[in-house]
Amino acid sequence: MNAPNDLRYTEEHEWVRLEGDVGTVGITDHAQEALGDIVFVELPEVGRKANRGDEACAIESSKAASDIYAPAGGTVVEVNQAVADNPALVNEDPYGKGWIYKIRLANPKELDGLMDANAYAAKVAQEE
Repeated sequence: MNAPNDLRYTEEHEWVRLEGDVGTVGITDHAQEALGDIVFVELPEVGRKANRGDEACAIESSKAASDIYAPAGGTVVEVNQAVADNPALVNEDPYGKGWIYKIRLANPKELDGLMDANAYAAKVAQEE
């Protein structure tokens, strides 16, 4: 699955979709594939403040546990309870139904430093 062009990507394989000043965050198809079957998603608390790069929450798979980091500073405004109830959604639809949380960004310009789809695809190719 190619990385969608309308998203920004972190070095840690998170994606973010900006709508106004709210970013929807999930993990990339590459990340879910590397992790294997997702068995648990620990959601962040709504109202939690995070700085760029802070650990926001965690996921566990049959292979490993992995932290999910904030792509930019802000406040968590919504979580996807569906992935907590059915973690396989992260594997099945990482860019859609498998989103993890939404964060109201303190400074949306922080996302300018993240990779676009082409840069992210090049990073993944380099890692393989």
